[in-house]
Amino acid sequence: MREETITLEVTRYRPGHDSEPRTESFAVPYQKDWVVLDALNHIKDQLDGTLTYRWSCRMGVCGSCGMMVNGVPKLTCSAFLRDYYPGPIRVEPLANFPVIRDLVVSLDDFMEKLRRVKPWLIRAVEKPVSEGEYRQTPAQLEDYKQFSMCINCMLCYAACPVYGLAPAFVGPAAIALAYRYNMDSRDEGYKLREPILSESVGVWECTFVGECSVVCPKGVDPAAAIQRSKVAGAKDWAMAMLMPWGGRR
Repeated sequence: MREETITLEVTRYRPGHDSEPRTESFAVPYQKDWVVLDALNHIKDQLDGTLTYRWSCRMGVCGSCGMMVNGVPKLTCSAFLRDYYPGPIRVEPLANFPVIRDLVVSLDDFMEKLRRVKPWLIRAVEKPVSEGEYRQTPAQLEDYKQFSMCINCMLCYAACPVYGLAPAFVGPAAIALAYRYNMDSRDEGYKLREPILSESVGVWECTFVGECSVVCPKGVDPAAAIQRSKVAGAKDWAMAMLMPWGGRR
């Protein structure tokens, strides 16, 4: 009996050889329990070992296997072939990022923006370890918990039309992570992050399309973090006008 197959149309690009990205088609075995990442691994193991892409955990945790699948940003480890049957399935590098090779994109721009928003706990003065941990109530944890689920997969940047048109935009994931730490009761870094979020390419660049929240595989709502940061920034501005000697923390 002839084996059932499905076709993957995969973007290929080798710097130094290709003047621009091109598409190459591969017929792979169709298995209902296979995901797109399984199909890519089959191509690399059985058909063309030069195919280049990122992946690691295969469990939707590491965020490294993000690609465009039929034009939509997806973690390929959770995109089942059966949802695209009979195909073909178009697999491309994440949109809005420079392509390094085949399906691998450069994340340098995001890493720089992530560093700027300081996504870590900042304390004015650290208490000695001997005094114990910084404790939180369940309600304080709930204030930021969903935003701590971000896995930096970059699907939100690939879905963001603003980032596509204005690459200087700080972007959804970096702003969501800044908001996560601003809402953490243990953190005292708001005044260090706020100027970055309030600059012209910060939260005010967002036009609230909302696709960043739609494509997030972990249920994080970056669009909400951005809009709430706008409200906080506006309140800070008003407080600064009315009470120039002090505002928010």
